[in-house]
Amino acid sequence: MHIVEAVLEDETGNLPAIWFNQPWVAQRLEDDQVILAYGQPRPGRGGHLRLVNPEIHPDEAGEDAAGVSGLVARYSPLGGLGGARLRRVLEAARGFLGTIDDPLPADLRKDLELPSLAAAIEELHTPSLSDDTPDRDARLDDLAAHRSNCHRRLAFDELLAFALAVEGERRRRRGLGAPACTVDDDLRRLAAEILPFRLTAAQRRVVREIGGDMAGPHPMARLLQGDVGSGKTVVAALAMLLAARAGYQAALMAPTEILAEQHQRTLESLFAGTRLTPVLLTAGVAAAEARAARAALRRGKVALVVGTHALLQEAVDFAHLGLVVVDEQHRFGAAQRRALVSKGVAPHLLVMTATPIPRSLALTMYGDLDLSILDELPPGRLPVRTELRPASARGRVLAFVRREIARGGRALLVYPLIEASDRIDATSLEEAVSEVRAELSGVGIGVIHGRMGRAEREEVFASFRSGVIQAVLATTVVEVGVDVPEASVVVVESAERFGLSQLHQLRGRVGRGTRASWCILLTHPEAGADARHRLEVFCATSDGFDLAEADLALRGPGELAGTRQWGSSGFRFADLVRDHDLVGQARRIAGELAARGELETARTALARFHRIAPEPPPG
Repeated sequence: MHIVEAVLEDETGNLPAIWFNQPWVAQRLEDDQVILAYGQPRPGRGGHLRLVNPEIHPDEAGEDAAGVSGLVARYSPLGGLGGARLRRVLEAARGFLGTIDDPLPADLRKDLELPSLAAAIEELHTPSLSDDTPDRDARLDDLAAHRSNCHRRLAFDELLAFALAVEGERRRRRGLGAPACTVDDDLRRLAAEILPFRLTAAQRRVVREIGGDMAGPHPMARLLQGDVGSGKTVVAALAMLLAARAGYQAALMAPTEILAEQHQRTLESLFAGTRLTPVLLTAGVAAAEARAARAALRRGKVALVVGTHALLQEAVDFAHLGLVVVDEQHRFGAAQRRALVSKGVAPHLLVMTATPIPRSLALTMYGDLDLSILDELPPGRLPVRTELRPASARGRVLAFVRREIARGGRALLVYPLIEASDRIDATSLEEAVSEVRAELSGVGIGVIHGRMGRAEREEVFASFRSGVIQAVLATTVVEVGVDVPEASVVVVESAERFGLSQLHQLRGRVGRGTRASWCILLTHPEAGADARHRLEVFCATSDGFDLAEADLALRGPGELAGTRQWGSSGFRFADLVRDHDLVGQARRIAGELAARGELETARTALARFHRIAPEPPPG
C-alpha cells in the first residue's frame, strides 16, 4: 500500500492528513503551499483526528479552480468519476437546468410551499449560503440532515409518484366485477348461533364494513389492523362464512404452519354445527392428504381452505375462489399476495395484521386498501406487566416462573437461536434446556422449534393446551399461533436480538385469559445503548400503535413492495418518519388528479425526471 502523509496548518492549528494508494498526491503537495482541502476527520493514532483521503485543490487568488466554495457537496463515486471530477461534470450540467419543464404545476408548488425542480436541484448541488446568510447554521444543518425545502421537493415527487401508482391500482380494481356476497337474515341467525361469545363493538363495526364491501359491485380490498388478542380471526371467519354461503370458496393464508394449524382448529370449532369443514394445506400435510385437498378444491367440493405458502403452488386450483384472507401480511411479499388472488376471478381480499402499522406507512404501503381497525379488546383482559432484567437475574426469574405455574399459570420461554453460534452472542434453546429442567424440576416441560415435524410439534402444543406440559421452551415459531388462556408468563432471552414488533407479538402470547400476566425480558451484558433504549420503549407501553410508530422511527419502514420488512424503503429522498406530512398531501393530490382524469399524465411527467419509488403492492 502506498501511503502519503502531510500536516495541514492554518491560523487555528494543524491537522494530519493521510492518503492511501494515491501516490500522485505527493507530486501536488509542496511545503508552505496554500491549498483547499476537503475530507472527513477520523480518529488516527492515539485517537487524534486526521483527514483520511481528503480532496485537495490549489488556492488561486482565494478561489478554487475546481469550483469548490466554502460548502462542498459530497458525492459517491460514479463509475470512474471521483468527487472533484464529478463536481466539474455537474457544474457544466448546471447550464441546462433552465430547460427543465417542471412536472409540478406552479400553483401546486405554491400551495405546498415547495421550490421548482430546477431551483431545488441547483440549491442542493451549490447551496447559496454565505457567511452572512441569516440562520446559516440552522439551514446548513437542514441540508446535512436532508430536511431542507429542496430535499422536501424531491421527497414529495417520489411520494406523489408512488401515490399515483397506488391510486391507479384502486381505480383498476374498481373497474372489476366482484363475487356477490349478500348478508341476509338467515346468515345473521347462523352467525349468532355459531359464535360462543358476544362480539365487541369494534368487531361488529368491522363486520359491517366487510359485509358492505362484499355485497358491493367491486372486489373488496381491505386492511384489518388489530392488536394481539383483539379478535381478528373471528372477523375473518365470518367473512369466510359469508363467501361460502354465497357459493364461493374462501382461502386463508398464514405465514407459518403453527398459525395455519391454529386457524384451522378455530374454524373447525366455530363451524362444527354447519356443513363447512375447512381443509389444511401446508408443507407438513401428508402427500396423500394434500392431493385429496387439492382435488376437492379443484372440483369445488371444499369451500374453506387454510394454508401457508403451499397455497401458492401451481397444483392448487380453485373452482370459484371468492375471498382471499392473508393473515400477518407483513410476512408475505407483494408477489405472494398477487399469486393467491390470481387463482380467482377478482376475488375479495382481506389483509390482516396484528402488527399495527403507523398511519404514514399504511397510507403509503396500503393506500389502495380501505382500512378497518379493531381498537377494542374482549372484556376481562388484564394488561400484561412488562419487566426488563439482566441475564444474571435468570435464576430469580425461573423461580418466579415456578411460583406462577404452582398457582395454575403456564409459561413460554423464548430464545433467538436453536443452538449456540460462534457468530451470534446470544442464549440458545439447546444451551438453556438443562438449566431450565433443573430449576423447574417436577414441572412438565416441552420444546418447540422450527426443525421439528408437524406431528411432534402438534403433540407438544396439545399437551401445553391441556396442561400436561406447563412450560414450553421455544424459538420464535411461537410468535404467532399460540392461544392458551392459562399462559401467564413469557420470558424472552437475549431480548436485545428482537425488534419491537416481534416483542409485541411474543408478549401477546400471554394475557389472553383473565389471569394477571407478565412479559420478562432478559438482556445480554453486552447489549448496546440503542438496544436498551428500544427495550425501555417497549416496557413503557403496551399500545401496539405507539410501538409501531417507535419501531418505524428506530428501524425504518422496509421495502414497500418487497418481502424484507424493515430497513430502507426503496425511496431515494423520502423518509416516512421525517416527511409524514407529505405522505398525506401526496395521497390527497393523487386522488384529485385521478378524479380529473390526469393520473397517467402526471405519472408520465414525474417519470421523465425521477427514477423513483418501487411499484405499490398489487391487490
